[in-house]
Amino acid sequence: MAHAFFGGVHPNDMKAATKDKAIEQLAAPAQVVIPMSMHIGAPSKPIVAVGDKVKVGQMIGEPGGFVSVPVHASVSGTVVAVEPRPFSMGGYMTAVVIENDFQNTLSEDVKPAADPEGLTPEQLCEIVKNAGIVGMGGATFPTHVKISSGFGKIDTVIINAAECEPYITGDHRTMLERPEEVVGGAKLLAKMFGLDKVHLGIEDNKMNAVEVLKKVIEETKAPVVLDVFHTRYPQGAEKQLCQAVTGRQVPPGALPSAIGCAVFNLNTVCAIYRAVYQGMPVVNKVVTVSGSGVIEPKNIECPIGTPISKLFDACGGLKEETYKLIMGGPMMGLAQYSTEVSVGKGTGAMLAFAEDEERTSETSSCIRCGKCVGVCPMHLEPLYMFKYGEKNLLDAAEAANVLDCIECGACTYNCPARLHLVHMFRTTKQKINDAKRAAKAKADAEAAAAAAKKEA
Repeated sequence: MAHAFFGGVHPNDMKAATKDKAIEQLAAPAQVVIPMSMHIGAPSKPIVAVGDKVKVGQMIGEPGGFVSVPVHASVSGTVVAVEPRPFSMGGYMTAVVIENDFQNTLSEDVKPAADPEGLTPEQLCEIVKNAGIVGMGGATFPTHVKISSGFGKIDTVIINAAECEPYITGDHRTMLERPEEVVGGAKLLAKMFGLDKVHLGIEDNKMNAVEVLKKVIEETKAPVVLDVFHTRYPQGAEKQLCQAVTGRQVPPGALPSAIGCAVFNLNTVCAIYRAVYQGMPVVNKVVTVSGSGVIEPKNIECPIGTPISKLFDACGGLKEETYKLIMGGPMMGLAQYSTEVSVGKGTGAMLAFAEDEERTSETSSCIRCGKCVGVCPMHLEPLYMFKYGEKNLLDAAEAANVLDCIECGACTYNCPARLHLVHMFRTTKQKINDAKRAAKAKADAEAAAAAAKKEA
């Protein structure tokens, strides 16, 4: 039974340009730039040097801690640089630059598990870790951490196939073209958590994918339940998806595990399947390239580290009037300042906007209409959070639960004053976290000084 979550909006899905286009394989570029941070947590540490020969699937970056994952070469060739390069999250990030030899030579480490059916949950989790799998819907949280921390605590596993962001159709095409990977990965998750079924949440604007998956589930007798929901944004946010599937609400400040749920993106599930049955780590990503600035929108599978300029080239280039590039969807994606940034594990789309799509306003005032409150799926009051952030009242903003904001953009989408609400919330959250870190550092320094004085 589907359960409704509070709030949400119904933007035009803008998926028509690519939803019927099969995934195309992009010819590997002459050079890939692979960032050492494509996940939440400590960046990976490069373990290759300039001049080293590498193969596809070879580890080139080792985990920087428990909440970290390895990084692998997506092409074979020669390492020509290990240096900071433009990063999709802003600024620069250490990256391994590989000159492609176009031989596509596989690493000896890429081999399927000898007995997939006989693996224990712990062994499966180790394979997931070694494959560098993260939340590939954009969250990029290391998947092995989510799995291992949920052993014995999770009663509901949910595969997120909602793909509610406008424009993006990569998950939709994956379900249509690779249903065996989706269902096979779901079966592995069921085994890891010791469950007799897993749920796959999908919106009703993808009914052809529902029929394809249903057929494979029936043929393989897979323990997968399809939950079809009325299309509404942000259905794909994990807290809202948990409520839609189970009826349970994640408490403020908590994670889905607090209510016995674990949510995995569809592409993450496929990556788990490939890691176990093919031995292949995360080296490719399906990216939707769309928007009014793109001459021929497509769904493209490309090597990790492919410069985004190559994606646009494969789509006929950009229109002259293009004024904005966004990595991700229009609701939650990040504007990019350079086409030198490269595709990462969480890159689901590259959008280019032209024509009259820019509707923001530089100077405006809140008219207290309350429309933002009515659509916030987290039951927050964005108008007050915005004012507190604007006036730098960090304590008041935290008391208004700004840290619970999932940055879905529903409030910004619905704001008649066109205020930059989500931008303000991101900035405010950063300031609050910076202040907490500074306070902790000060307290630690004072405690160390007091201890030193006492010893003296």
